[in-house]
Amino acid sequence: MRPVFLAALLLCFGASAATAGQNKTITTAGTGVAIALPVIAAGITAYKRDWTGTAELAAITVATVGSAFAIKQVVRSRRPDGSDYKSFPSDTAALAASGSAFLGRRYGWEYGLPALAASQFVSYSRVQANKHRWYDTAASSAMAWGYAAILGSRFQKRYNVYSEIVPGPDGAMMHVSYEF
Repeated sequence: MRPVFLAALLLCFGASAATAGQNKTITTAGTGVAIALPVIAAGITAYKRDWTGTAELAAITVATVGSAFAIKQVVRSRRPDGSDYKSFPSDTAALAASGSAFLGRRYGWEYGLPALAASQFVSYSRVQANKHRWYDTAASSAMAWGYAAILGSRFQKRYNVYSEIVPGPDGAMMHVSYEF
């Protein structure tokens, strides 16, 4: 499943980056990626039959986007394009970051790193569209990662066998354990 997930994210990110010359296209692509990230995350949880992960994804997404929307109503920050006073924080970046933060917390860096790159593209697209400043999108990402740390948990494999490789100055150490 990992290669398929990585290919899908790279395809979304690559197709978006190919049209970087046009601001409207970047904005549209950023919005599409923002919607796609939580949907892809939900698809991964369904593929793994990880129903606890599905509930955690929903909780993290609702908490992040809900907090961003609530803060936006209280903090009156003018958008860079001057259209309104709802710049801080970015709810589009919050939606994207909730999916990437969940994937990073639940399934590790193999899923989290490509998703983080995609969510940062969404942040870039919002700044390029003159809808937000960099700190508006950074606040949304920080909220998402905070909620993922609080509400999320690591995925426990079906057979309770865990392994990790820890790099060291003289090589690496492999640790394998089984939980009864």
